[in-house]
Formats: sequence, structure tokens, C-alpha cells
Amino acid sequence: MRETILEVRNLQVEFSGDGDTIKAVDGISFELKRGETLGIVGESGSGKSVTSLAVMGLLQHPGRISGGEISFSAQANGKPINLVELSPEEMQLYRGGDIAMIFQEPMTSLNPVYNIGFQLTEAIQRHQNVTTAQAQQIAIAGLQEVKLLPSDEQIKQQYIDTWPQTNPNTPLDEYKLAQLVKQHKEAILERYPHQLSGGQLQRVMIAMAISCNPLLLIADEPTTALDVTVQATIIDLLRELQQSRDMALIFITHDLGLISEIADQVAVMYKGKIVEYGASEQIFNHPQHPYTKGLVACRPTLTRHPHKLLTVSDYMTVEETATGQLMIQAKEPSQPPEISSEEIYTRLAKLEEQPPLLKIQDLKVGFPVRAAFGTKKRYHMAVNGVSFDVKPGETLGLVGESGCGKTTLGRTLLRLIEPMSGQIIFDGQNITKLKGEPLQKLRREMQIVFQNPFSALDPRMKVGDAIMEPLLIHSVGKTKKQRLQRVAELLERVGLSADAINRYPHQFSGGQRQRICIARSLALNPKFIICDESVSALDVSVQAQVLNLLKELQDEFQLTYIFISHDLSVVKFMSDRILVMNRGQIVEQGTAESIYREPKEEYTQKLIASIPTGSPERVRSRHIRTA
Repeated sequence: MRETILEVRNLQVEFSGDGDTIKAVDGISFELKRGETLGIVGESGSGKSVTSLAVMGLLQHPGRISGGEISFSAQANGKPINLVELSPEEMQLYRGGDIAMIFQEPMTSLNPVYNIGFQLTEAIQRHQNVTTAQAQQIAIAGLQEVKLLPSDEQIKQQYIDTWPQTNPNTPLDEYKLAQLVKQHKEAILERYPHQLSGGQLQRVMIAMAISCNPLLLIADEPTTALDVTVQATIIDLLRELQQSRDMALIFITHDLGLISEIADQVAVMYKGKIVEYGASEQIFNHPQHPYTKGLVACRPTLTRHPHKLLTVSDYMTVEETATGQLMIQAKEPSQPPEISSEEIYTRLAKLEEQPPLLKIQDLKVGFPVRAAFGTKKRYHMAVNGVSFDVKPGETLGLVGESGCGKTTLGRTLLRLIEPMSGQIIFDGQNITKLKGEPLQKLRREMQIVFQNPFSALDPRMKVGDAIMEPLLIHSVGKTKKQRLQRVAELLERVGLSADAINRYPHQFSGGQRQRICIARSLALNPKFIICDESVSALDVSVQAQVLNLLKELQDEFQLTYIFISHDLSVVKFMSDRILVMNRGQIVEQGTAESIYREPKEEYTQKLIASIPTGSPERVRSRHIRTA
């Protein structure tokens, strides 16, 4: 029997303020053994991250642990320690050493004014009695373990292979080779956070977390901000590190499909409680609680094509009693019908008969690169010779990794970024060189829904004013009463009450804010909307609601979409055709079904293979691999 590393018993966490007390975590219990992975899954506000902060001793006022125990075994066969009873000074002996954590957003977890070498060695020296030089060697070894740096042998071979071409008249002896390898490894320590990609930064955070060989590693949404391909790499890396070091791992996410790729046990949290707890295979193949069933069902898959996605509300109703207790009533939803192959073919044929609403010809967008004095000005080509058409009423999916040029292309189509060359023809008019009043009038026809609903709305502006602003700019409606009536209609159409008019953005959840952004984009009755990663910041259940809403609005208002995402399963659900973009170019295009069934490019195949499906087959195969 493996030893138990962590045992949480009846943990309660409260937040107090304005005379009210909120139970963020309400009497949860679980245990974790050495070498085991516990997945904690749930929507935003379910208490996942608060649980991890409680274990780490990082809760800040007004949050506090109001009850329960967190029993941690720091040594084999040693007496367990109740972390709740430790003072802040005593907790520092364990935090970062025996217990480590990887946070959700690496860019905000690392200090931008210090290089990564300083930040890595600082953490190592805090918990180990080593010199700065020794700490640097440990840091380099950690970066090699997380595969941010090649191994010494790989670096040596790289110099041996390239040395004759770059230095034909200078021999490469063993001493020189050793110096080059040393310089190569130390150079990574001199880089600053802004000089690394999101995936590289997350590897730095993992290297920092494992540098003191922890018994327990907590990963709180470590892949949320990453592309599916980078996400898959990080998941594989965490699994490999866990097995090689025999660590216990807590993996926290809102995505059940992702949990299926890594967890042995799964705890499903809802409103501060664990509503279902068991083996990963059991949770995915035979979920018992209606909330779990809803989470499993609401993620779009590559193998099915339903008319709409089921949501958590299809599986249960929730009522709050006078004493504040939640009453959950299970529902048995009717499965939405599948879109048949004949329906898909008929729709594509009708779209093909129409002249394009948007026609892009050899579009190029570049950003200047700083050049040395006296050298020719160079450009980084974010969009490099792209051509495609979009038909009226069509949804064209645009998929690819971060940095491939998706967002730049979308913003260029709206003339928010100026193209270097090429043509943008919208509704028969070449808009590439439009300026002034003609360009402003064009804004009525073309709108955008941005990725992050939290930053897309002015926090000091009431929701009604935010939606009314485009009406005022374009002189729509003769009186304020008419404009308010239009705002109320839009809010109700996206599933919100007209009472929201006088409320501020911070009073809404992420999904509600995205609905407000969609209402604002519809204010001027546009023909064409670009959805730029418009659901990637949302929980999977809220994501399903927004995707269903976008489809309903398209049918009602005959909208044309370009739907941008790095998640091919979401794009496939929404799209008629898909463009796959890589390094500024369209590398593959076709119908949504053909891209999935018969991807021709290796890059497309890699995107599809990286998607966590949460299917029983994938869960079962993972358990077979790790058995």
C-alpha cells in the first residue's frame, strides 16, 4: 500500500465582508497517496482554487479556514502535520519545499524585472543550503528536466555539427566544447519573462516548483492560457515528472476532458462542495451526479455534430432554501438531434451558390522589426499572402496556435490594423484604403466579439451605456427612450434581464459579460461578426451556452461569422468550413467534416491529436498506459 501524503478532512473556508459570510469551501474531504494524481474539476466559483490556496497556506484576509484539518506527511512513516495549526513562519518551511504549486498565469507569477535565473535560484536557495553556483546548476538541471533546455549531449552534438561551417579555420577541442556548452546553458538563465512564450514560461514555473523535489505538487489551471498543442505537451511533461519523481499531484481545472488525460481520482466541486468523487474511469463512463453529467456532455466533440450543445441546466435545477441550503433536482434531458450528412451537404451547396460577402486577395500584414543602424528595415510577416472567401450566412472557422496570425488577420479585416498589401472586398466594395467617414459607416456592418469579456467592457461604464454607445456614435434612434428600448431588447435576446441596464460589469459573471459583449456587437444590426477566441476564457458549461446563443442569433439575424479559435472541437461545432493557419499562411482549408476526417497537413493532424476529448476510449487507454 502506498503511503498517504495528504488527507483533507471536513475543510471549511469562509470569506467575510459587509456583514455577510460566504462559505467558499463547505466541508470537503479527500486524500492523496504518493505517486497518485487527484483531479479537482468544477466551474469558476466552485471552490477549486480556494482549496489549493488553503493547502498552501496562501489564503489572505478576508478569507480564513473556519474548520477541518489538512494532514500532511512530510516524511515516510513520520507523524502527519496539521497544516491548519501552523503559524505563517512554520508554514514557510513546507511551502515551496515539500509542497509546491504551479499557478494559472505564468506571466503574472514571474517578476518581469528579474531574469528567470535569479527567480529560479532564489527559490532553490530559500529551501536548500547551497551556494549561488550550486543553485544555478540545480536550476539548469530543472530546465533540462522540463525540456526547456536540451541535454548536455544534445548541446555538444549541436556544436560539433555546426562548428566546421561557422568556424572552418579553428579546431574544436574538448575544453572549448565544454565552455560552449556551459555558456549555452547559462544563457537561458539571463532571459527575462517577456522573452519567452507562454508554454516556455509555464515550463519555467514547473522547473521552479520541482526544484526542491516536493512530495506534493499542486497545478492550478496550468494550461488554461495555452494552445491545445502546448497544453498536450505540458500534460505529458507533468505526467512524466510525476512518475519519475513519484510525486503526488493535484491537478485543478474546469475542463473534464483535460482531467481525463492525467487524473487517477477525480473530485467534482460545485458551490464549495464535492458532489462526486471517484476513479477517473468511473466518473467519465458512469457519472452519477447531474452536475457531473452536465460537465461531461457540454463539451463539443469531434465525433458528433448536434444541432445544439447540452448544458448543466439541462441536467439539473437548483433552488436555494430560506436557510441558504442548495436543493438540486435532477432532470433527464432529451438528446438534441444530430445534423445529418444530407443537411450539411444541402447547406454547403446553398452557400456555394451565393456571391461572397467578404473576399480576401493576397493579404499581407507585417510588423517592423528593430534593425541595427544602417541596415535595411525588416518586417515580421504576421499574415503572409492570405486569400479566401466568406459567403453570406456562413460560419468560417479560423484555427491555429498562438502566434500563427489569426487575431492579426481578423483585426485587419475590420481595418483595426492596416495591411501592407492585398485587397479586402466587403459586400462588393474594396475597403482596403477606406478612411474617415466611409470607414466609420462600414463599422455598422462589421463587428467583433473579443476574447476576454473582463477587459472588453469599461469597468466604470454601466452595461446599458456600453451597449448604447454605438447607437449614439451612429445616430441610431431619435430619442434616449428609443435607444434604451433597443438596449433592453438586445439584453433580453442574449438571455439577460433588462434590469442589467443600470448595473456595472463587475456585477456579472464571465459568461454574462460575454453575452453583454455579444449584445453590443448586435446593436447596429451588422451583417458580419468576427468572434476572436470569444469562448476560450469561459468555463466549458458557460462556453456551451454562448456557442448555442451564437448559432441561434445567426439563424435569426442571418449573420455571417468568422470564428477564431485554437480549439478545433469548438471550431468544428460552429463552422461550415475551416481554414487552418500556421506562421501567417493558410496551410489547409475545407469543410469542417473533411478537415477532421481527412486532414492532409501534418500540422492539422497535430492540432486534432492534441485535443483532450474525455471520451471513454481515451480515459481507458490512459489507465492502461499508466497501469
